[in-house]
Amino acid sequence: MGSLTDDPAFRAVTFVVIDFETTTPTGYPAQPIEVAARALRHEDGGWTQKGTSASLIRPPALAPVTPADTAQTGLTAEQLRQAPTPAEALGALNRRFTAGTPYLLVAQHAATEANVIYNQREHCPALARVNFLDTIPLAKHLVPGLANYKLDTLLSHFSIPQPTDRHRAHADVDVTAQLFQRLVTLAHESGGLNDLAALVKTAGRTAKSNLPVQGGLFDL
Repeated sequence: MGSLTDDPAFRAVTFVVIDFETTTPTGYPAQPIEVAARALRHEDGGWTQKGTSASLIRPPALAPVTPADTAQTGLTAEQLRQAPTPAEALGALNRRFTAGTPYLLVAQHAATEANVIYNQREHCPALARVNFLDTIPLAKHLVPGLANYKLDTLLSHFSIPQPTDRHRAHADVDVTAQLFQRLVTLAHESGGLNDLAALVKTAGRTAKSNLPVQGGLFDL
């Protein structure tokens, strides 16, 4: 029986670790104020970084940066006033995805990133079609019995140093990428996940743009 990193399908995938920071106005979905991404491939026996991207994002008037947002991320309204719009920032990221290349997005609690991307899908249609791997169910499968599976808990378990600017998108992408690589190594060494299909079955999440649209019950 083979192992995960020996699987040709696994080695063919470009894994894109992604993270958003957001502000959440009352009555509206979360609005992105920062995005970062790091593309990784496993080849020649190890990980290779294929590219990085990071951008501040100017939120709409309906979603101003609050003191609570600044306390968590360090980002201020002044910093974001001249930032790229969502169309500019996410459009630039979208253009990094090459047609015909197999991708999987990687995120801690992927539903959060999936919702942001889906709500911004008009600006990033290619990105919005990429499915996810969620590090939480992957960690639960490979490291059962932890008190919880929050990012800080997993960083501590794997002795990954806390970044000084935790809750900035670029810093969270960095540590999430390290966590994902540790989990893949553990899966490879334990033999618990033998191929990409098993990895996706355990930790995969379908992008909302790839889900079938259910019509109204009484549509005519």
